[in-house]
Amino acid sequence: MPAAPVAAPGPMGETGGQTYADMVDLALASPVVAKAVIHRQSKLKPEESPGLAPGFVRLYIEADTSALLFGPALGESLRFLADVRLDANGKVPKLNKSQVLLFGNVVPGKPGELQLTAADTMLAWSADLETRTRAILTELVSPDAPPRIIGLREALHVPGNLVGEGETQFFFATDNAKPVSISVVRRPGEAARWGVSFSEIVDQAAQPPRPETLAWYRLACSLPITIPDKAAISSTDADKRIATEDYALVQQELGPCRRNRPGP
Repeated sequence: MPAAPVAAPGPMGETGGQTYADMVDLALASPVVAKAVIHRQSKLKPEESPGLAPGFVRLYIEADTSALLFGPALGESLRFLADVRLDANGKVPKLNKSQVLLFGNVVPGKPGELQLTAADTMLAWSADLETRTRAILTELVSPDAPPRIIGLREALHVPGNLVGEGETQFFFATDNAKPVSISVVRRPGEAARWGVSFSEIVDQAAQPPRPETLAWYRLACSLPITIPDKAAISSTDADKRIATEDYALVQQELGPCRRNRPGP
């Protein structure tokens, strides 16, 4: 199995810093998510570790499965390769009895063998990390899970009868053709308010998504940076300008899609 560099769990490793977007990325890319306890490690020889990064060691790890969060049945034991960072003294960290959360995939035809998904997909287990991961996996497998946005189809502003009144609607293309739309409502003397809908009904009472939810991730991490020219279908230049301002408002209130590891 090709090894994937990972940070050593425990106080001598670097396991923190995973943002919500990082965790969703990992969950989407990993057919298997499991909790395990390491009970044996073996250092591979340099000639058995091609491409090993400086400051890392390649280990053959055996672990006991303690919980399967997602994926096919794994059995009671797991085996996998991992490139683990050396400790501050340049020594191989002792991982025996360390609890880890693994993101990976089964190796076809080799029961019990796991291939890690990416460089940072063996994480030191914590109750908070497991809770966050389970919540993400639950949302991803829900029949009502928000779809992935692949483009902005239409951006339309319609002015109201009063000065400063109007509504802007954004309609998005998705990977499974399910509807996603955003409405921005303006009222004289009031701050503009907006909401997202994941149904055919465009509801002015819709609300923005809560932070650290799959709906937030789908918007914050997938919206086009600007409105494509072909999507700007408002009837006047003034209306197109307002639509552009409303789009910027939505992006500002969503906030950035922060990642500390390479995105998909």
